[in-house]
Amino acid sequence: MLKTQRTERIDALAETASDAGVSLAASAWRRLKRNPVFVTGAVIIAVFVLLALLAPLLATHDPAQRLLEQQVSRAANTIPPPQPGFPLGGDQYGRDLFSRLLLGSQQTLLVAVLATVIGLGGGLVLGILAGAFGGWVDSLVMRVVDVMLSVPSLLLAVSIGALFAQQTQFTVILAVAIVQVPIFGRLLRGTMLAQRASDHVLAARALGVKESAIVFRHMLPNALGPVIVQATLGLAVAIIDAAALSFLGLGAADDSVPEWGQMLGGAQNIIDSHPQLAFWPASCIILVALGFTLVGESLRDALDPKRRR
Repeated sequence: MLKTQRTERIDALAETASDAGVSLAASAWRRLKRNPVFVTGAVIIAVFVLLALLAPLLATHDPAQRLLEQQVSRAANTIPPPQPGFPLGGDQYGRDLFSRLLLGSQQTLLVAVLATVIGLGGGLVLGILAGAFGGWVDSLVMRVVDVMLSVPSLLLAVSIGALFAQQTQFTVILAVAIVQVPIFGRLLRGTMLAQRASDHVLAARALGVKESAIVFRHMLPNALGPVIVQATLGLAVAIIDAAALSFLGLGAADDSVPEWGQMLGGAQNIIDSHPQLAFWPASCIILVALGFTLVGESLRDALDPKRRR
């Protein structure tokens, strides 16, 4: 027991010594490569991103064409089973389920990435204003953020999506992005305030460095670490929120362009007799969200010295 504890202590000291003189990014990457949780999440993300990029080549059929419609029987409640050329069979309209899943990955990942990028951009603006200037600007921005955070994220996204007369993929992106803005804004504001009291910022002010240079050269780069981690975790939330909006009918009305949440919603009427129509899109949503969550948690542990293992 004592020998094991001594060995672990020696390994920890050796790891700390090896990190000396190494940048935070290099040290974090060294830890991430040895973390099986990160590797698992990265592999999941890489697989789905690769499938999304190659979807036009891998999809054997047009997702909008009802090629197996003659095998659909509403009276007998049957849909096309798996068969040559259609590995997952068809849906309730006779469309190729495999091709729809592949092309649906493009829409789902695109919505999540764009929503997170827009939300991150808005959060950066609010966080920089509040954290850099403080005073009444900080109070005003934080009151707006508090109001937005007081509403559950999914409820807020549904409310924003319902405001539009015509729901499209853009309305889903905008709704999910607005929900993420206050999260990034509050996080960046906190890290910016911590940087304001740091020694290097105080020294820069004493030397007469311009305030804009202090904010963008000294404070912001050192405050972005937690925001990057949150952006990775935010991708998982964005995927689930976007799928939820499409599931509720607040996404694009044209189902000829497949999306996982839309496919999941369309399968609800026959889920008792044909659960596979809901199983496949739901599994894809869960796996992609899990991949981003694992990567985000691993990044948090690698970048935060207090959480390093």
